[in-house]
Amino acid sequence: MSSLMKRTKTIALLILACIGLSSCKKENEHQFPLEKRYWDENDYKEVVFELKYAYDEDEMLPTFNDPNTRSIVEKLTDQENFEIVLDDKELGLKYKNRIAEKFFKVWQEMSDVYSSTDRKDKYPYEKEFIAVWHFGLGLQLKYFKLGNDYIIENADDPNSRSIKNKVESNVKTLIRNYMIYLDLVDNENAFSEEGKEIYASGIDRYFIELHNLYPNSDYNEMKRKSELMLEKSNSTKIQSSLNQLLEVITEEVPN
Repeated sequence: MSSLMKRTKTIALLILACIGLSSCKKENEHQFPLEKRYWDENDYKEVVFELKYAYDEDEMLPTFNDPNTRSIVEKLTDQENFEIVLDDKELGLKYKNRIAEKFFKVWQEMSDVYSSTDRKDKYPYEKEFIAVWHFGLGLQLKYFKLGNDYIIENADDPNSRSIKNKVESNVKTLIRNYMIYLDLVDNENAFSEEGKEIYASGIDRYFIELHNLYPNSDYNEMKRKSELMLEKSNSTKIQSSLNQLLEVITEEVPN
């Protein structure tokens, strides 16, 4: 075999090898710890970083509708990942507070992943966007309660006015955080009809859980916000959920 033919054959093999490596890299480009039963806060940091910065602008993010990537979104929004720690009665309150805070910071990063709108001002990832929001609403119920429990447990006088003020201030912050979810009604046309139903289900579940946990708190701001959103909404389902919320919180709003 001539040296020219040998060189040509070598070059061809190198090209094929590069193509093969390129294909393998593309196929395994995004890595997620799906083999783990629960993701901890460090797993979330890595996954969220991957979702935010490792995808090309025109590359499809993992979605519930894609059977190849559904498991990624399901794991990402699985509240058991934080519940397994925060609900563990064997773990210390200080430790659980530290973990809850880390999850809360990670969720704040998560909330941007699926929040973009397309050229038609629609949410292309509406199911994922809402699921991430629901993850955060559920997390915050535990996060703020753990914080208040820790304040009370470590106070010299848990019944002092100063301690009660701290606890009430934290609950007020939680209520205001929840009101940010209601702000999405301003942009309800960005959701499909199915998206609006999923969004409304978050009000039905998490806002009622919030009220059940803190029935005697001041919901005046939330009441006013709900009334304003009720006037703006054109969705029968969202209107129904807001009306139900108003019925619940109006009963306990202090005079």
